[in-house]
Amino acid sequence: MFSRVLKSVSRYLALVCVVSIPLALGAQDAAKPAAKAAADDSPSKWDIFLGYSYLSPNGSVPINPTICGKCGMTSASYDAVNVGGIVGISRFLNHYVGIQGELGIHEYGVQQTGNATGSTGNDDGFTTVAGGLILRAPSGNWTPFAHGLFGGALVSGPFHNPNTWGPDVTVGGGLDYETPLLNHHLAIRLVQADYEYMHVDFGGNWNTANINAVRLSAGVVFHAGEFAPPTPVTLACSASPATVFPGDPVTVTATAGSLSPKLNVIYNLTGPGVTSNTTTATVATAALAPGNYTVNCGVKEGKPGKEGLKPWESANATASFTVKQFEPPTISCSASPSTIKPGETSTVTASGVSPQNRPLTYSFTASSGSISGSGATATFNSAGAPTGVAGVTCNVSDDKGQTATANTTVTITAPYVAPIPHTQALCTISFSKDAKRPTRVDNEAKACLDEVALDLQKQSDAKVVVVGEANAKEVAKTAKEEKAALKHKHAKVDDLAAERAVNTKDYLVTEKGIDASRVSVATGTADGQSVEDYLVPAGADFATDVAGTKPVSETTVKPVARKPLPVKAAHKKPAAKKAAEPAK
Repeated sequence: MFSRVLKSVSRYLALVCVVSIPLALGAQDAAKPAAKAAADDSPSKWDIFLGYSYLSPNGSVPINPTICGKCGMTSASYDAVNVGGIVGISRFLNHYVGIQGELGIHEYGVQQTGNATGSTGNDDGFTTVAGGLILRAPSGNWTPFAHGLFGGALVSGPFHNPNTWGPDVTVGGGLDYETPLLNHHLAIRLVQADYEYMHVDFGGNWNTANINAVRLSAGVVFHAGEFAPPTPVTLACSASPATVFPGDPVTVTATAGSLSPKLNVIYNLTGPGVTSNTTTATVATAALAPGNYTVNCGVKEGKPGKEGLKPWESANATASFTVKQFEPPTISCSASPSTIKPGETSTVTASGVSPQNRPLTYSFTASSGSISGSGATATFNSAGAPTGVAGVTCNVSDDKGQTATANTTVTITAPYVAPIPHTQALCTISFSKDAKRPTRVDNEAKACLDEVALDLQKQSDAKVVVVGEANAKEVAKTAKEEKAALKHKHAKVDDLAAERAVNTKDYLVTEKGIDASRVSVATGTADGQSVEDYLVPAGADFATDVAGTKPVSETTVKPVARKPLPVKAAHKKPAAKKAAEPAK
């Protein structure tokens, strides 16, 4: 008997593994739906149990000797049935109580022929149909249960007696383990242990059988529907005002929701400076140091003395407030005027504000110069300060020793220094067009010299320097003549660059009326037949601005009057017409 039980338990454990593995693999392949609530918070309305069942009956059927006189048996007993199945459907009325219907089928094996089957001459077949009450106590992933059922049993008789119905009573219980599979709709029934009593009257010569059986089952439980948990209590907690200074009051208010009017309610407010069992409390902040503080608010409901025993019957919340340190003052600073000359003064004005209206004291400092004053106004004196930007700092402090500063600037301008004038290049006169008179100021030069004269008229203190230039051939010829003059006292030397400069000056003096003292002549080193005109304002240094020039001695080089070329006789024109032509 012990070996049969051990063998059956082993089969039971193997079946649990076989049932669980494919379900787990299938759940991993499927998309994961949203998680279902824990069993004790939202238990199912319907449970469908499918499982393997082992039945160990203890009972026998008396045999009339006249029926089995030759078999030597006075009774037929029942053997354990290792192959069985069980189906149970439960409909729960609430979280804990339900009604259950159950079908169990246990067959020993294949029907035998002859006078006897099994070990003692019976068929060992049991089919039970029962219904009754089921009680459960869900707790997290574990759900223990107990049930009591009443129904009927179809029991096989000895020597192939036809199966016969009789009453059946089942009492037992078990343990389910809730899994996350199928969105928490699948549980494993680790064990269901039942005591079954079956009474069968076979009639005739077979008498009755009273069977006391132990039934062990295991399998899977499918959940359908669910009981929504009661609406949980809610709690909001607030502190007003959220920011205060030491000594200012703070009111904390707890507001609960979803309370049942039939249940008792308890509040609890705790925190620094507050303890209360009501919905509101006033925090004493005078003794609190500056910082952030939290008040814990709690509410419980339930029957008196049993408040908050269930998860949905309590709620907690927090409220925060800040005790601020007295704020320091703020200050702004300005100077008027912000730009002064050396030795002048500027008025500095400070404007301080204390958020708590504390008394204020002002002071001032300056990076250069000096500053003095009383109250919110001071005078900055630039005497002795260098030119540039002088920094001024305005300071304020309250009676709590808290300070603030602000800065402004005063710009001390440097004395005006007039810019140094420089020589300006004016126009250029070309002498390259008249090969026979290469030093003569022609009519084309008049436009340039008229502008030069106009510039001198506009700037009465300015002067003009006229710089004559000669090309390389002319310079070489002049050098050759100067060399010959060293040997011959009366040899003639023509310095065309100097002559051009002198003739240009003569035009400005004689024809434009410019004072000769305002026009200087010089020669340059440029390669060209031209005159460069330069305007020299008062204070400008021509020798510095224009390098490489050489003054012309006007005692040596004399101007040549502007005369037209002689006209050949063949080309003489009438006197009247000749007099009308302008000089060239």
